[in-house]
Amino acid sequence: MIMDKLLEKYLNENEIKYIEHRHKPVFSVEESRGLKKNVPGLHCKTLFLKDDKGRFYLVGMPAEKMLDSKNFRKHFHVKKIRFGTPEELKEKVNLVPGSVSIFGAIYIQDNEVKLIIDKDVWESDKVGFHPNINTATLEVKHGDLERFYNSLKCDKEIVKL
Repeated sequence: MIMDKLLEKYLNENEIKYIEHRHKPVFSVEESRGLKKNVPGLHCKTLFLKDDKGRFYLVGMPAEKMLDSKNFRKHFHVKKIRFGTPEELKEKVNLVPGSVSIFGAIYIQDNEVKLIIDKDVWESDKVGFHPNINTATLEVKHGDLERFYNSLKCDKEIVKL
């Protein structure tokens, strides 16, 4: 599989431009480091988190940045956060481990999942995220990232993580 077909349709319908870079499957930031030289822009990762109140977060951030969980918990007024399970990931955003992406937000059906984009990602001229599958990276300019963000109906926020 090359790209999530529903995502491809969504991006085209919303006039969100991208450049697709195909590569071998990658499952971690460490594995993907070798790709950076071939994919321009800020190298990004996405985390799927769940808080102690049962809410989920799809968090897009720079690949090399560590999530400051203390600040995250304080910002969202929660005591604990953890990674969502593979089953929760599939149920909530139709993704599997290793292919988690902000583009999974097109599958959010309710406001049980909130899309969070780190301010460093938001302020970048160009970013790279998986297209819901880990054998490619989509290079997206800021204007198209903004168009994607604004096209979503789900709860979302840009946060300094």
